[in-house]
Amino acid sequence: MSKIIEVSDLKKSFGPLEAVKKIDFYVEEGSLFAFLGPNGAGKSTTIDMISTQLKPDGGRIIINGYELGQEDDHIRSSIGIVFQDSLLDPLLTVEENLRTRGSFYGMSRAELDAAITSASVTANVTEFLKRPYGKLSGGQRRRADIARALIHTPKILFLDEPTTGLDPQTRKSVWEMVLKLQREQGMTVFLTTHYMEEAAQADYITIIDHGEVLAHGTPLELKTRYTSDVLKIKPKHDEELVALLEEQVGTSGYERDTAGIYCIPLEKTLDALPLLDLSRDNIDNVEIINGTLDDVFIRLTGTEVRNG
Repeated sequence: MSKIIEVSDLKKSFGPLEAVKKIDFYVEEGSLFAFLGPNGAGKSTTIDMISTQLKPDGGRIIINGYELGQEDDHIRSSIGIVFQDSLLDPLLTVEENLRTRGSFYGMSRAELDAAITSASVTANVTEFLKRPYGKLSGGQRRRADIARALIHTPKILFLDEPTTGLDPQTRKSVWEMVLKLQREQGMTVFLTTHYMEEAAQADYITIIDHGEVLAHGTPLELKTRYTSDVLKIKPKHDEELVALLEEQVGTSGYERDTAGIYCIPLEKTLDALPLLDLSRDNIDNVEIINGTLDDVFIRLTGTEVRNG
């Protein structure tokens, strides 16, 4: 796949604060890209620069073949943005909001009508198109926000924590719509989220903190690189298992939790087999826990993503 977003040596300071420190990354066309980091990591500043809302202090950004600072109007025509805080007028209907937004793109009446119909169907807002935005539920508002971002058929959709504050069922519905856009229409989706189960579905992830890129890769690559599986054994007889573990992995190779379960980190999942075979007659319960993106995030940033 070709690169639809290319960021190199990007930096931005606010007085003495270096919000973004010469970061580099790229996004492949048609991919679902997750951009993760704690609060204050530099995510929003980076997105504001990429989307032409904030001028960088240095570096280069290419969006859909257009260079930031030289072809900004073309960049704006190539992107759609769903902000955390909606920009839609609560007193206008969804259709009126979409028509107002669409009027910015110089469409004819027929083109605008077609664009509203297309965005409404794609974002699944047709059933409440005539209702005031302010009267909608949280999930309906979020779908209307996405319809607004799709009105000019952008090639790249920026989603800034699109499901924050929604109940699990509504969050699932919104997320299914986002995946449908990406997979069926080939739209590039640039996502920030604090739900790791959403980030886990991304094609590629970049994690930043303190204005610097800490790691990047596919979800599997990041988990392989920064986490390990853990074998958990609850023995019938502690002393027998302790003797075995001392011999096989050493004193520092395991821990015992308050519930009497022994936790043994594994370099790879298959390393559990010899230990299980040797202790099979002494096992009361056993479990293998795979490393998660939450583990990756905590290891790299020292904090949970939800707490920022």
